[in-house]
Amino acid sequence: MNIKRIVFLTVIVCLSWAQADAAQSRIKDVAKVVGLSDMQVIGYGVVTGLDGSGDRNMRTSRIASQSVTNLLERFGLTLTEDDLRLRNVAAVMVTASIPPFIESGEKIDVSVSSLGDASSLEGGTLLLTPLASPTGEVWASAQGALTVGGFNAESGFGDRIQRNHTLVGLVESGGTMTQTRRVQYIRNNELAISLNNPDFATTLNVANTINQQFGGDISQPLDQATISITIPQDGQFANPVAFIARLETLMVEVDVPARVVINERTGTIVVGTDVRISEVAISHGNITVQIQQTPVISQPSPFSQQGQTVVMPDAQIQVEEEIAQVEVVNESVTVGEVANALNALGVRPRDLISIFQALNRAGALQAELVVM
Repeated sequence: MNIKRIVFLTVIVCLSWAQADAAQSRIKDVAKVVGLSDMQVIGYGVVTGLDGSGDRNMRTSRIASQSVTNLLERFGLTLTEDDLRLRNVAAVMVTASIPPFIESGEKIDVSVSSLGDASSLEGGTLLLTPLASPTGEVWASAQGALTVGGFNAESGFGDRIQRNHTLVGLVESGGTMTQTRRVQYIRNNELAISLNNPDFATTLNVANTINQQFGGDISQPLDQATISITIPQDGQFANPVAFIARLETLMVEVDVPARVVINERTGTIVVGTDVRISEVAISHGNITVQIQQTPVISQPSPFSQQGQTVVMPDAQIQVEEEIAQVEVVNESVTVGEVANALNALGVRPRDLISIFQALNRAGALQAELVVM
């Protein structure tokens, strides 16, 4: 058996085993409590301490120079933008994610990305930057040394060596919360959970499992993703945290749609466990066209006064076509049988992509085809 065929078969069979084991999952792995989401904050800042790799273009560098001028005015120094010729300063945008429950004074990580035409943020320090929500309310401030995880070196004569991307950096624990964030996720003694991958069957399974575990009809599915839950008022679960902790550990049966995912850029194919193929006949062959050009020198006749020596290309075209065998693929019921049927054709992974697309158009692929 061809090595590539063995690899493809192994991957498909391993996926079927993994999905069989993953049929039972914890609720916390397939759903999340509605309302417990991060809040995005953003701010504009300045990075200093760069080794001549800051903003260079006069139009974009004015953003950084004006920011530095405004900053120096706070310390009693009055300068104009013309007084500054900065090459170690860069204008940046600062972003961060704030979790649902966090106290004032706690630390968060912040990301920094170049706004102008700086060549690198390596070795820079972010100056104090307020971070605000989309409504304009300031929730945190950021400051500290950047780590970019790479380097950028230039010779000044066009030679350049770069490792990783140096225009985006991280200030670890560089953000400090200026407010305490609390979110309300329980209303009238009720909460809701939302599935990560909406599915009607899975939503119903989750609701039934919760009702069986806690008794009564405390769980009601609202749509294919959302489930409303009434928190029991007995002594064991008087604290909502205790109820949610128990709720998230319940094992539920997860139903996923049959799906084939194809990445044409890398030639990767992932086949879901419920994929079926109707009985169909497949013929597949490759055509190889090879063109070779050999230069041929043509010279005029001896003593000719009008002719000249020229180089003429001599093209040779060779076409090779594989003998395509027609294979009848019987109706399959498992991923392993799908793999065996396709491996019998002896095709490469790139050819499998074309076969799956053709099966889908012929109506023989009983699954959703997703092309990335």
